[in-house]
Amino acid sequence: MPLTLAKPGEENIIRRIGGNPEVRAHLENLGFVAGGSVTVISTIGGNLIVNVKESRVAISKEMAGKIMV
Repeated sequence: MPLTLAKPGEENIIRRIGGNPEVRAHLENLGFVAGGSVTVISTIGGNLIVNVKESRVAISKEMAGKIMV
């Protein structure tokens, strides 16, 4: 399922990253790698604040839709 459907506070394992090569590279630079864990902190208007690799990152709804957990 895409990260946009994950429940806040629940830890998820990233299964795969979709999108074009530039998008995938950008997400990997932010710490979103297959096999890594990600926790949704909150959602604001569809956009997400997530905890990934000991950091909080804000990502858009479109980007979150490319991250499968």
